[in-house]
Amino acid sequence: MKLVHYLLLLFCVGLSFCKTLHSLVQEDLLDEKCLKEKYTHQSCEKVFCHPWEKCIDGSCICKLPYQCPKAVMLVCATTGKTYNNYCQLKSHECIYPKTKFLTNGTCHGQGQFDLYLKYGNTESEGLVEVKLGNATAFICKKNWTITEANVACFYRGFKGGAVDYKKTFNFPGDVDVRITECLEANCRGLETTLAECVLTKRKANSKDLAGVVCHTQEAALLNDDSFQCVNGKYIPQEKTCDGINDCGDQSDELCCKGCRSGFLCKSGVCIPKKYQCNGELDCIGGDDEMNCEETGNSEHEVQEQAERLSANTDEDRKLLKSLLPKLSCGVRNTTHTRRKRIVGGKIATQGQFPWQVAIKEGEKLHCGGIYIGGCWVLTAAHCVRKNVAHRYQIWTGLLDWIKINNGTGIRRVNRVIIHEQYSGTTYQNDIALIEMKKHPTKTTCELENTTPACVPWSKYLFKPGDKCFISGLGQNEGIKNIYKLKWGEVKLIDNCSQYYSHRFFEKEMECAGTDDGSIDACKGDSGGPLVCMDSNDVFYVWGIVSWGENCGKPEFPGVYTKVSNYFDWISHHVGRSLIAQYNV
Repeated sequence: MKLVHYLLLLFCVGLSFCKTLHSLVQEDLLDEKCLKEKYTHQSCEKVFCHPWEKCIDGSCICKLPYQCPKAVMLVCATTGKTYNNYCQLKSHECIYPKTKFLTNGTCHGQGQFDLYLKYGNTESEGLVEVKLGNATAFICKKNWTITEANVACFYRGFKGGAVDYKKTFNFPGDVDVRITECLEANCRGLETTLAECVLTKRKANSKDLAGVVCHTQEAALLNDDSFQCVNGKYIPQEKTCDGINDCGDQSDELCCKGCRSGFLCKSGVCIPKKYQCNGELDCIGGDDEMNCEETGNSEHEVQEQAERLSANTDEDRKLLKSLLPKLSCGVRNTTHTRRKRIVGGKIATQGQFPWQVAIKEGEKLHCGGIYIGGCWVLTAAHCVRKNVAHRYQIWTGLLDWIKINNGTGIRRVNRVIIHEQYSGTTYQNDIALIEMKKHPTKTTCELENTTPACVPWSKYLFKPGDKCFISGLGQNEGIKNIYKLKWGEVKLIDNCSQYYSHRFFEKEMECAGTDDGSIDACKGDSGGPLVCMDSNDVFYVWGIVSWGENCGKPEFPGVYTKVSNYFDWISHHVGRSLIAQYNV
């Protein structure tokens, strides 16, 4: 937050404008531009999809049950049907919402799960009572938070979740209820029933019971300091960006510039502090699992001391995520020491940029390209033409054009696919795919000394100021040819329109360079990679060398095609399973 706001707050105690100023400070945590995108827990540009979902056009949608991992860990649904695993049941529920999780194991026809709100003034409020099998029990007030309250309200059909989880409700005088036990619930927040949460039996009395008020239009609390969730619910502004999913659709935690509490992902998402270093990637860039040390028993493990009545479906979900197909991409064979600044770039070594390819036409190196897996190379549209595909060669592992090094491979080209909306005038959509020919006796393109770069699905994986790498075999400053693969470190630059007014298109283009212009992509590097490394040391092809002015001069950064904008276009042609590192 801005220091001036804090200083003003110190002097505004008791004055009428304090509330307005406090609201201004709170709003500083929210990214207004991001909020316009209306992201929710179903937006896979910001969050990971569940194992029973896949990411299509930026949204998590239902998988078919057969697309789940094949692991056998039987679960029973409220319909009485047994499924091979939790993912298959949830994918079935995703399509047919009345199918709900009941318990782990095989169905034996015993009981059901249900949830009731009792002793409130309306159908949207009351004490929370559940039917589990043939028994009923109230939910404990202890550890009852907005997270669990939202799940209870979701089950009752209130799409906005809960608005109050602290309100107390009393038994009517004519009701004789003796309470000796209750069920403590611990949820992640996006379950559809409390049966999916960890339920633990506790000793209790009538004062220990949880109540809830579910969101309705009548229950909406609207004032000058309200934040409107994507689902229409209003919450206090100070409950945004605190790592807690008050909205129920997570829209209050997905566009943050800072966190009041919790952990801030580089992608602008606030997650609960307990999700950090829990062995699961919750930030799409993996930064929540960086610099972690071994920890002791988790909260749920401690609760094993009491009698648990439900399965830990969160652990099942984690296990299923670990069984999803994983790509081998973005990992190189050599280590690299980062430097703050590399004047003029450095000569690359074997295996340092294993996704770099050269496109040869006739007797000269025409452009660069990026190997992304299978038989596919990504390059700039201005580098290639469809009708001369037979004239191109793809050279892999090339380090020196004059003295050809060992490990260099050559592939012929089968076809060229240029983006349908490429403009040679503005360089918008400057992206193309090259399919290499397979060896006559092979079913795939097996390339030695080559590793694909990962293809990013989200524009939030990296942000302005991040350090990335460019590489190429093009010209150096002026007209001097280098003939060797060189690389340099650059940083992503925001607001590039200030350098290229009326020519820079933010959605399709990315800028990168150095303050003094000493590192830049030049003539002959076109089509080559701008790669960025995430927190797990995995490289993504963030940009394709496209255009620029005054190569290597200050205030003229290189312009790159923003690859994340074309994830769906790429996957349409090469197949999603080939490039989808996550959200498969």
